[in-house]
Amino acid sequence: MTTDTGTRARNRAAVEASLREVGSRHLAEHGAAALSLRAVARDMGRTPSSLYRYVRDRDDLLTMLIVDAYDDLGDAIDTAVGDHPNRRHAFTAFAHALRAWSLGHPSEYALLYGSPVPGYHAPADATGRAGNRPILALARIVAPATAVPAVDGVDRTVQAGAADALAATTREDGVADIGLSPDTLARALVVWNLMLGAITAELFEQLGPITDRPDDVWAGTVDLAAALLFGRD
Repeated sequence: MTTDTGTRARNRAAVEASLREVGSRHLAEHGAAALSLRAVARDMGRTPSSLYRYVRDRDDLLTMLIVDAYDDLGDAIDTAVGDHPNRRHAFTAFAHALRAWSLGHPSEYALLYGSPVPGYHAPADATGRAGNRPILALARIVAPATAVPAVDGVDRTVQAGAADALAATTREDGVADIGLSPDTLARALVVWNLMLGAITAELFEQLGPITDRPDDVWAGTVDLAAALLFGRD
């Protein structure tokens, strides 16, 4: 009985690993919108019905790939940041890990942060924990700040309203548990959007042939983002 149980567990793990591997390959080759469980099953040498005990349909497979991608990104960030005591250096490590993973996994990045897949909506109960890992890693880096640096020309009243609105909608996402003040949370999300925008523009060549030195452009983006979070100290 124990031997049979162990064999079944190994067989299940092997099928799931193959499903993830072939699914990821199809994602890279055809894109998320064209992902087909039938095509994945064919390349695995199986029938679609034989995969129903692992995933119910194409959407289930997409959810599996999304969770895997978020966890892989989260692991890369956690490894890069470690327990660095200097917040600015920790943020720089965070930013470079985010870009390196994104450029190394363009299909997964597009799945996480690109255009929505038509007809698919990621279930929050399945993807929420993994999906929060990157932004929570950033939140832990900036959380010790009691205030964000002042920026010339910024309307503090408008920013305070934005901060309050964000704080009210993130209480259930684990951000509040880290102890961010509303204005620090607002600034962190601005920086997060700045970095994603820069990565998306580079990865999908949205700016055209504007530079042949993307590493330098990224270094400037990270330097600006760090100044927005920590000032120049």
